Amino acid sequence: MAKPTSIKLDDALKERVQHLAEARQRSAHWLMRDAIEQYIEREERREAFKQDTLKAWEEYQATGLHVTADEVEQWLVSWGKDDEVSAPTCHR
Repeated sequence: MAKPTSIKLDDALKERVQHLAEARQRSAHWLMRDAIEQYIEREERREAFKQDTLKAWEEYQATGLHVTADEVEQWLVSWGKDDEVSAPTCHR
């Protein structure tokens, strides 16, 4: 169940929220909740990407396995063509 919380907004920001809420025919509460939810989802995706990147870097440092940018580009350029090449394999 949702629990109430409070947030302090200066007058100018509060007015902007209210104006936008009226323009969208929504409540200020709905608008702020939606904005917070979108922000959290975006930042969670950003954090997951960062963690994946760090994990990949650590794996590369441990194994040395990689593909070059040229190999990936050659593969991507071939997509959808009759002579489409397979994805490059990792190597040292």
